Amino acid sequence: MKKILPLLFVFIINSITAQQSYYSDVNLTLTGQDLFFELQSKINNASGSFTYGDVRDTVKITDENPDTTTDVLLVYGYDDTGSCTTDRSRDKDDFGGTSCEYNREHVFARSNANPTMGDVNNSTTGIGADPHNLRPSDQQMNGNRGNRKFSDGSGNAGNAGADWYPGDEWKGDVARMMMYMYTRYGDRCLPSLNGAGATQGSTDMLQVYLQWNIDDPVNDFEDQRNPYLENIYGNRNPFIDNPYLATIIWGGEPAEDRWNIFSLEDKIFENLIVYPNPASEIIWVQNSTIINSGTIIIYDIVGKEVLHKEMNDYSKSSIDVSNLSRGLYLITIFSENKKITKKIVIR
Repeated sequence: MKKILPLLFVFIINSITAQQSYYSDVNLTLTGQDLFFELQSKINNASGSFTYGDVRDTVKITDENPDTTTDVLLVYGYDDTGSCTTDRSRDKDDFGGTSCEYNREHVFARSNANPTMGDVNNSTTGIGADPHNLRPSDQQMNGNRGNRKFSDGSGNAGNAGADWYPGDEWKGDVARMMMYMYTRYGDRCLPSLNGAGATQGSTDMLQVYLQWNIDDPVNDFEDQRNPYLENIYGNRNPFIDNPYLATIIWGGEPAEDRWNIFSLEDKIFENLIVYPNPASEIIWVQNSTIINSGTIIIYDIVGKEVLHKEMNDYSKSSIDVSNLSRGLYLITIFSENKKITKKIVIR
């Protein structure tokens, strides 16, 4: 077993880092605030000369309608057959500030940041020109939203009381943009400044954003943003590349794991249920394959044994992991008839 574990960890780490070359220098075995700061350091390396004026041409590529390449998709839009205010798509050249034209929407509203992003013009750089926060929007729809905070709702975009619901098609996009803005700019873009509702546990992340991140997965349209923005702006939105990063950092129900960090299919991972995962204090181990009492061992990232416990109740057992440092571990159950291993995260 001592010979197998180091090779297994190499396999796991290689599987994580191979997903995107952009993250090759990011320690993706971290969890919670440690991973938050790691990603923050990475995405802060972006262009300081990119301007608000540059966005006008950039969105023609990042927000191009996959079905009609002469159009861009309009954030919050949902209906191309009614009023142009609710249009979902618009010709790329119909840019401006008059009726049935589109302009640039700061999804994290400029005035909601603390301090505010201030007024912008075509020469503005920095937070007010961050292309990860700017989307084409019908000019009237943009005005209707104004600086209303996001809150939960259903159906099409529109007022949700005093707040704003971005629409079923756009809520996941919005959530991942808010996660990016908070990760990059910290408390200046605290989620509660631009959204309403309860936070997740002891974190500052809104539960509604975590839920939207699950309910509205990344699609091909959203995927086309990162490659181009990495090239011209210098960074990517990590939560588009893998929504599960939000789960690792802030917890809550698991979002889609696009890199299969915790979903590698192999017989050593079968039949063992470990919950909650990620965990911070107590984890429960449940397994239907072990038919006799067994031994539970947890190994750290280099294959060192960090916890050893006899499993007298083979069907279900609790383990105190509160003394373990944050990070990625392997938990293995040994018994006379089976050996089963699974990855766990301590946060």
